[in-house]
Amino acid sequence: MAVDLRAHTPARVALGRVGHSIPTAELLRFQLDHARARDAVYEALDPGSLGLPHVLVRSAAPDRATFLRRPDLGRRLADAAPLERGNYDAAFVIADGLSAPAVHRHARPLLDAVTPRLAGWRLAPLTVVLQGRVAIADEIGERLGARMAVALIGERPGLSSPDSLGVYLTWDPRPGRTDAERNCISNIRPEGLSYEAAAAALTFLMTAARSRRLSGVLLKDENRHLEH
Repeated sequence: MAVDLRAHTPARVALGRVGHSIPTAELLRFQLDHARARDAVYEALDPGSLGLPHVLVRSAAPDRATFLRRPDLGRRLADAAPLERGNYDAAFVIADGLSAPAVHRHARPLLDAVTPRLAGWRLAPLTVVLQGRVAIADEIGERLGARMAVALIGERPGLSSPDSLGVYLTWDPRPGRTDAERNCISNIRPEGLSYEAAAAALTFLMTAARSRRLSGVLLKDENRHLEH
């Protein structure tokens, strides 16, 4: 019995062929998806579109071209970042990363899903970063006096997912933390991991990180109730 693979995956399978090439419709679809991925990388983040009160900061990368050429500058703050230290359990940081559309579409719904689960937590004012990469949340969390930093960031676009949102959790944030010291939840979007499932996973990890005072490879996601 023949199986229609394309009914089960957005991957480019069973495209067919015309002579030695693929059908024109498939070529045009590939070019469109490639253009969407490229546009996502270059689209500017509009903080106002989030509809959330926030503190706006910038990385040391002065523009998008520099940000793409110099990842190191996107990992640290510009000198004049207006952050005030407090006593917080967690600091949420939104950064454009490599896909502003992911932030525009999914950051607010994810925060709306997770914040009701954090009753009793002392949360720092939301920080939004322009030209930011994951590690910039470590410096922001340290400067805010937060015990953990949670970065919501646009992931590198793919041909089937130009707007995938990722979340990175770091306990005791400070510059110099490595990727091995973070936990990641990726592919958050309606076609991937749902907002509610991501919120459940994030709440579990945040609670476990606070209890065990660590994050990264030593902290496993043992939540068995994820729904895609």
